[in-house]
This record gives sequence, structure tokens and C-alpha cells, in this order.
Amino acid sequence: MSGMNPKVDFYFRKADQWQAEFEKLRTIILDCDLTEELKWGHPCYTLEGNNIVLMHGFKEYCALLFMKGALMQDPNGILVQQTENVQSARQIRFTALPEIVELETALKAYVADAVRVEKAGLKVEFKQPEDFPFPEEFIDKLEEVPGLQDAFEALTPGRQRGYLLYFSKAKQSKTRVSRIEKYVPHILDGKGIND
Repeated sequence: MSGMNPKVDFYFRKADQWQAEFEKLRTIILDCDLTEELKWGHPCYTLEGNNIVLMHGFKEYCALLFMKGALMQDPNGILVQQTENVQSARQIRFTALPEIVELETALKAYVADAVRVEKAGLKVEFKQPEDFPFPEEFIDKLEEVPGLQDAFEALTPGRQRGYLLYFSKAKQSKTRVSRIEKYVPHILDGKGIND
């Protein structure tokens, strides 16, 4: 198989499950003239340095993750948005090798469409932080702590979204307050929720 990157081989060797599925997916994707790389500990297939599709496995399924899947056509209705908060990426999930074999032609078409999206320079229009709900407890804290508002606004939009999503997920006010209190120092230090 041409295009195989030896740095990626370890991922396939260490996989406890999905061995046959990964092998077939790898063959399909490499047949689409993408460059195989290892990113975030997973096989990632790129075009001129731009990430197109990532392969990964979970307990219940293995998947192809298309980085700009939200912009792709989905004639087979198989692209999945992992959670409501994922704005760009979409997965195609598999639970057995026969599914992949049956969809081989369609998968190549999906990869070709992902390449089309990339070559066209299409960009996903991400929601801006102001499009997300600001919990009342966070608004109160922004007004209460000197410099917090400026520090929050200085964060990247992705970091702002991360905090707003995390704070808003709490159902009870006391939990939201606790989460906000915990992360005020991080925000003031210019750090994201996962930094």
C-alpha cells in the first residue's frame, strides 16, 4: 500500500479492537491520494498540510471523522454530529467490517467531497461566543471581579465557548457558581478550560 506512513503503524498495532476495520479504512483512504500522518495520537489524512479526515476507535464503534463534515454533502445520510456542540466535524461510524466493505464506494465519494470542500477554501461559520448563553451567575461574576470581563474577552473565541458551554451545562445554580469560582483564576491567567 503506497502512502503508508511508518509512524502511523504503531496506532494500528496497539489497537485492541477494530484491527480489520482500521486496515480496510486505511486502504480506502490511502487510495484517495491523501497523506497519512499521526496527529493527536490518531491516523490523520491530509491534503497539502490541511487535515481532511481522522480515524479513531471507541468502545462501541470505530469512525472516520471529517474535519469539515458540516460542509459536506451527505447523500447516504451517514454523517453523524457527535454532540450538539460540535460545529464542524462529522463522523461516519462503523461497528463491523462488512459495513465498511459495503460502503467502500460511498466512502471514497465522501473523501472526495471532503477534498472538494478543502480545495474550495470553504470555512465553517462558527457560532460566536455571544451566540451562546451566558449563565446569570457568570454575568454576576464578570461584574464582581475586577479585570475578569477584559480577561474573558481576551481569550480566543474557542476558549470562550468552552467556558460558556461548561458553565451552562450545570443544571443547578450552585453547581454553576462552583464551576465559575473554580475557573476565575484560569480566565484571569488567560488560560482555557483545558489548559
